[in-house]
Amino acid sequence: MSEPNSPLPADLAARLKRDDAGLVAAVVQQHDTHEVLMVGWMDDEALHRTLTTGRVTFWSRSRREYWRKGDTSGHVQWVKSVDLDCDGDALLVRVDQVGAACHTGTRTCFDGRRLDAVVGPAA
Repeated sequence: MSEPNSPLPADLAARLKRDDAGLVAAVVQQHDTHEVLMVGWMDDEALHRTLTTGRVTFWSRSRREYWRKGDTSGHVQWVKSVDLDCDGDALLVRVDQVGAACHTGTRTCFDGRRLDAVVGPAA
């Protein structure tokens, strides 16, 4: 169901499957190396801003406000493409990342955080 008063085109708003807070997960990936940089959350307004400004905007669940990546850190994310997954509940945002993507100062939010896992055979 689309959100009332959504700034998105009606067909796009209708395709989004939001969580109970009205948010969709946004996986951010470096466009040329395919590194997964981070995961953030977007509501309709954040997605609208991302699609129309060339910069990635998220909804901060902890601060309860919009934040545009890089406004305070200088670590800007320039939008290269945005895709909606087949279920409508996740976005893939390909960017050109300037500087660190993670608030800890690492290139990605996944650097140095590998978990022990049994690795399956090659297909």
